[in-house]
Amino acid sequence: MNIPADLKYTQDHEWVRVEGDVAVVGVTDFAQGELGDVVFVEIETEGETLDKGETFGTVEAVKTVSDLFMPVGGEVAEFNEDLADDPELVNKDPYGKGWMIKVNIADASELDDLMDADAYKAMIEA
Repeated sequence: MNIPADLKYTQDHEWVRVEGDVAVVGVTDFAQGELGDVVFVEIETEGETLDKGETFGTVEAVKTVSDLFMPVGGEVAEFNEDLADDPELVNKDPYGKGWMIKVNIADASELDDLMDADAYKAMIEA
């Protein structure tokens, strides 16, 4: 299982890559494996400002539909439009082309509440 060391992680299996004051967000390799084949990603919050923990969208797989949660508060600045036509990118490349949203971070201190790769690995192995 791929758990990149340069990312931050949530207990809800989202990952965060910080690029300046922007957080790029997606679901982890573990999460996409648990979901199975992703068939649809619905994100209708682009342009909205959401708090940490609020739902920013849903991911639909053959097995289930799961909510996606904001790892940090801020404005949803961009949705990965490629997922509209190719939702399988979440399965194929969860940390690259399968990213979901970019968030303008409102409070960078919220990043301190996220897990590093070692803590995330320990959580999913528990």
